[in-house]
Amino acid sequence: MTDLSYDPYTAINLADPYPLYQRLRDEAPLYYNEQYDFYAVSRYEDCEKGLVDAKRYISGKGGILELIKADIELPPGSLIFEDPPAHTVHRSLLARVFTPRRVSALEPKIREFSATCLDPLVGKDEFDLIADFGAQMPTRVIGMLFGIPESDQADLKERSDARLRTTAGQAMDVGDNPTFGAEAFEDYIDWRIDHPSDDLMTELLHTEFTDEHGVTRTLTRDEALLYTTVVAGAGNETTTRLIGWTGKVLAEHPDQRREIVADRSLINNAIEELLRYESPGVQIGRYVPEATEVHGETLPPGACMLFIVSAANRDERRWPDAARFDIHREIGPHLAFGYGIHFCLGAALARLQGRIALDELLNRFPEWDVDLDRAQIAPTSTVRGYETLPVLVP
Repeated sequence: MTDLSYDPYTAINLADPYPLYQRLRDEAPLYYNEQYDFYAVSRYEDCEKGLVDAKRYISGKGGILELIKADIELPPGSLIFEDPPAHTVHRSLLARVFTPRRVSALEPKIREFSATCLDPLVGKDEFDLIADFGAQMPTRVIGMLFGIPESDQADLKERSDARLRTTAGQAMDVGDNPTFGAEAFEDYIDWRIDHPSDDLMTELLHTEFTDEHGVTRTLTRDEALLYTTVVAGAGNETTTRLIGWTGKVLAEHPDQRREIVADRSLINNAIEELLRYESPGVQIGRYVPEATEVHGETLPPGACMLFIVSAANRDERRWPDAARFDIHREIGPHLAFGYGIHFCLGAALARLQGRIALDELLNRFPEWDVDLDRAQIAPTSTVRGYETLPVLVP
């Protein structure tokens, strides 16, 4: 018998889940939770091998435990919750319109917006990094991509956040017919159908592709609506949490922060190390369609597997002294954006926002501390990070 217990709905809200992750890696490389009926792996090698194996671990039932257990039919075009061949077609279409050129073109606008947020904070001795900056940036960037007016962006964010929030320690209510909040974008899709513009939403509506049935066509209104919702939702919460972890971790490592202040070429690797060290996306769920052997045990058909990437990203089998934050580390691949065919298409955009956020923060606030007694972890079952983070400026 062992006292090792991993509850995914409470662990994600812990200020420090890493001792628990350490025990999972060492004592239960394949863990089974009877209460919620799922298996989990936490070592880097197991997560990497599993996430790249899209036949033994499929996405069509959902990517989070609640969705997989609900066993409901998910709408076509949800992309992150699809399997080949539909996923291959839908992902290639999004990759054609969500290009590196489109992402890089946003940099001056993101920097301008960062200045708008941060300049009024200069001279204050305290501000909330999330409310005053981190929560606003990804919302504004999504608005830039999809042509959503600034006046509507705050309302869209509130509605998006509300869908992800749970009572701490509880699962998210997915319902019987999840729309992932698509109704929030209906008016914009309908407007863009009749009023095309130079934005991602217009391109999604008008770009031709050959679907999984061999038919050349454009996306239907409902498909374009779901695409928009998935892209907006995937990038919103995670980027906010990355900015929060940047503030918290660099406050705890002021010597490394000062190195970055002096040498901005360190920013890229610092963001990668932050993503490894405090991964906003904690775990990735997959459905097991056929009996599968893992660590000498047989998972039955219909099992649910959780790949705990936050644990894998601190696996000392993969990185020496993995529990230490080090902006000079040779990081290589990590799992903060997933792996395999479902690797996050928005990774470049998230990295860009993280780099700009850190650079612009340091331009104005080379030194800061955080008040962890008043900081609050956001209560969700999907993304881990701070909802409030008071920053103290000397």
